[in-house]
Amino acid sequence: MNKELIINSTSSEVEIALLEDKFLVELNKEKSNNEYAVGDIYIGKVRKIMPGLNAAFVDVGYGKDAFLHYLDLGPQVLSLLKYIKAANSGKKPNLSISDFPMEQDIQKTGKITQVLKPNQHVLVQIAKEPISTKGPRVTSELAFAGRYLVLIPFSNKISVSQKIKSVDERSRLKRLITSIKPKNCGIIIRTVAENKLVADLDQDLHNLYKRWEIITRKLNGATPPQKIIGEIDRTSVILRDVLNESFNQIIVNDAILYEETRNYIQKIFSDKVNIVKHYTGRTPIFEAYGVDKQIKSSFGKEVTIKSGTYLIIEHTEALHVIDINSGHRVKADNNQETNALEVNLEAASEVARQLRLRDMGGIIVIDFIDMTESQNRRKLFDKLREEMRKDRAKHAILPPSKFGLIQITRQRVRPEMNVKILEKCPACDGTGQIKPSLLLTDEIENNISYLIHEQNERKLTLTVHPFIYAYIKQGTFNLQWKWYRKFHQWINVKSQNSNHFLEYHFFDKNGDEIKM
Repeated sequence: MNKELIINSTSSEVEIALLEDKFLVELNKEKSNNEYAVGDIYIGKVRKIMPGLNAAFVDVGYGKDAFLHYLDLGPQVLSLLKYIKAANSGKKPNLSISDFPMEQDIQKTGKITQVLKPNQHVLVQIAKEPISTKGPRVTSELAFAGRYLVLIPFSNKISVSQKIKSVDERSRLKRLITSIKPKNCGIIIRTVAENKLVADLDQDLHNLYKRWEIITRKLNGATPPQKIIGEIDRTSVILRDVLNESFNQIIVNDAILYEETRNYIQKIFSDKVNIVKHYTGRTPIFEAYGVDKQIKSSFGKEVTIKSGTYLIIEHTEALHVIDINSGHRVKADNNQETNALEVNLEAASEVARQLRLRDMGGIIVIDFIDMTESQNRRKLFDKLREEMRKDRAKHAILPPSKFGLIQITRQRVRPEMNVKILEKCPACDGTGQIKPSLLLTDEIENNISYLIHEQNERKLTLTVHPFIYAYIKQGTFNLQWKWYRKFHQWINVKSQNSNHFLEYHFFDKNGDEIKM
């Protein structure tokens, strides 16, 4: 399977599209000032203890207090609280976790009132981003994920990914990690660590331990609520978690991000550094690689598959419902049961893709076409499980019920990806009536005057429909020259095939659209 990562960087956000065999399977967007992202670590203050919920609300600076349940404290939370107090006081400048005296583990069935009290300072990590009206969910069992390892402070446990099946390899990895890990630090060995050299594991562990040392330094004198350290950006997270031998190219449209991506891959996968390419074409990168078209066809209430089968996807506060419809796909040579099986198997692949693409979480109920034979229902269940193995999010799938329903629970740590594909008509602005076409160029000229004289814009770019472009450029002394003489500034005019007849847009010198 060929994998491609297309990265579109703008001044306000970075969009990351993951393609598998040219099909869009994941879409991630990261704002430039993204706060309260999964993995970020904050020093917070306990605002309120809720004995009935066995949880606490912690102020981390967000509008809504973060939710911290007793089960998310971690067994060694008492050691963490003691460490925070010592580091925060500044009295021990060379504080090290390796020689720090550990406290006893808390009981799994204990009460949060035995551990925390109001106004207490606590170090927490974002486990679930703010979604809808809810604040972030946090944990005080900190974890730092690297390429091969996950470091867990105040633990001495070594765990190996269950996907590593070889008993000898599991023993080898445990033995290696035992010999190099710092004291009072637990380690989870990730699947990609299989068959790796000790030098690779040691370097990864060294980088993770440095992050913990940064936290220790930043805790000195820190006052809550305050962000102590952020998770690495989404681009690096995706590269860290999904990059493997099947990747054949990573294409980036921003020169700085291109260099950062190359440097990051140089550290984690030096022999793959040449797959990173800098895109310099004039066409927007998502349009050039067909990502925009796939986004438009893959989001929305109705999703059509090439064969004619289509999905209806409904979202509610409690769950997501997906209905499978055969559309016009009916083979006359097949009976109803065979037709239903073929449609369901094809739809199962698209359902798994949609869950990844939209990052849908919680409870998902899928209404497949009814099948009477149990072996066919088994084939459908196996097919869905096979497709869902590509999904990195934790999930559980129940077998089909007698009504043909399959239930899935899927981990949700971020707000669901929602892309609006219906657009307001740019010609009529949603009113159903358009302005006189004779006045279009006067309107454009008035807007140019406003942007130059009132907004002090320089190096403006105007995109218009090809017909309007030809009208503006016609003749030796065309409108573009007229504007140059009038405003003493050259207006760059470009033809845009996707524009409607009376649609036009202005862009500044950085290529960002100016909203009028």
